[in-house]
Amino acid sequence: MGRKITIPQEIALDTESKAVLGDTSSSNKHIYIDLTSQKLYAREGDRMVYEFPISSGKWARTPTGDFNIWIKLRATRMTGGNKAIGTFYDLPNVPYTMFFYNQDIPKSRGYGMHGAYWHNNFGHPMSHGCINISIDNSRLLYEWANPPSTGYTTYADSQNPGTPITIYGQAPPS
Repeated sequence: MGRKITIPQEIALDTESKAVLGDTSSSNKHIYIDLTSQKLYAREGDRMVYEFPISSGKWARTPTGDFNIWIKLRATRMTGGNKAIGTFYDLPNVPYTMFFYNQDIPKSRGYGMHGAYWHNNFGHPMSHGCINISIDNSRLLYEWANPPSTGYTTYADSQNPGTPITIYGQAPPS
């Protein structure tokens, strides 16, 4: 969006992961994202573990449906958009990134949930299709969601499948 941003040092340097609420290996975890209310709900069975605001797609639509986390990255670089129409972005060290996919949205599309240090407008569409979460909340979700983190990069597999995600509703006009 044409402006330079400063990356908070604590997100670039912090590599320690701590277990948080709930059983980190539980298979009855599920993340629900309501685009209409711009909220994320993390549940273990019937118990609500987290509820917080998110920012979904403004410049590109966030997909709806049922997904699974396939990889968790402690931080990653994200680039995309279009310089010609003023939507280009190049963001280093995007923290607590969890990419998701399904049979219709392949891994290569790059949709994910992650911390956002470039805005504080959660509850309103602000992304290029991903689910933006405050850094504090994204860390909680990252440490709670499956597969349990085993380092800087963690892949889901048959032994440690990714937490299911259901995205529904329609984002409000921005």
